[in-house]
Amino acid sequence: MRFVTVIILCSLFLGVSGDGLFSFFKEAIQGTWDLCRAYRDNLRANHQNSDQYFYARGNFEAQQRGSGGVWAAKIISTGRKYFQGLMNRYYFGIRDHGLESLQSTQKAEEWGRSGKDPNHFRPEGLPEKY
Repeated sequence: MRFVTVIILCSLFLGVSGDGLFSFFKEAIQGTWDLCRAYRDNLRANHQNSDQYFYARGNFEAQQRGSGGVWAAKIISTGRKYFQGLMNRYYFGIRDHGLESLQSTQKAEEWGRSGKDPNHFRPEGLPEKY
């Protein structure tokens, strides 16, 4: 637990830019909201093979906020990956279920965080409102 706390505090310290701590936290909260909105849209769309697009879009929008948004996107994406792995292993009893899916969503998240267009992952037939 101490190790995790140290890692989070170090990443927080390294992520703060010259704009100040308030600006960083504001960007982080806005980036978190961007990721939540993309997740909510993914659930509402209920469209097959659209996960990559929504992960890329959420990370792209968080990246647009600034260094706080990028930091929040990295923390949330990494936490989701580890939580999903723990759930698969200990709750469902599956060791490597969804490894390809995890790797493809990680690629989409990195794509979005790098500032590239998330429409690269947009599936055919997804309504325009998304």
